[in-house]
Amino acid sequence: MKKIISIAFAAVMMTSCCNSESSNNGCNDSCNAAQDTAIVANTYAPEDVVKAIEYYMEGGRKASSEVAKKGFAETATMSWYENGKLKSVPIQVLFDGFDSWQPTEASYKIINCEVADDVAMVAIDSQFGDARYTDMFTLVKDSDGWKIVSKIYHTK
Repeated sequence: MKKIISIAFAAVMMTSCCNSESSNNGCNDSCNAAQDTAIVANTYAPEDVVKAIEYYMEGGRKASSEVAKKGFAETATMSWYENGKLKSVPIQVLFDGFDSWQPTEASYKIINCEVADDVAMVAIDSQFGDARYTDMFTLVKDSDGWKIVSKIYHTK
């Protein structure tokens, strides 16, 4: 339960911080002031963070877990709410899903990003074929670069 509350609190804080127009709101401005940045959907995200998200998206486009795995930590998890219940599974469930798909059109836009040194939270709107989602990722930077450690999503 603590984990759910922590995730919800972090998501609310990310939304309020990244969308606030006040320059003295106490939020980390790394998304807006990162030295190496990509401009995506009116927010800024460090290119290496975007790279991890791109591996996820490309894995869906190509129906390939091998591509998607490059963006995730081995111990990553995926969570969602379905039929009144919280579901949390190892990320391998996502990879198995990708491997069972056919290649498809996929697109996304980053809607929020927050970076604090070696951790980041990113929210995207994504579409795989006709399926649309809001995905939220927690990432950690290690010696191999940024890796997604958790993915939560909502089906639209």
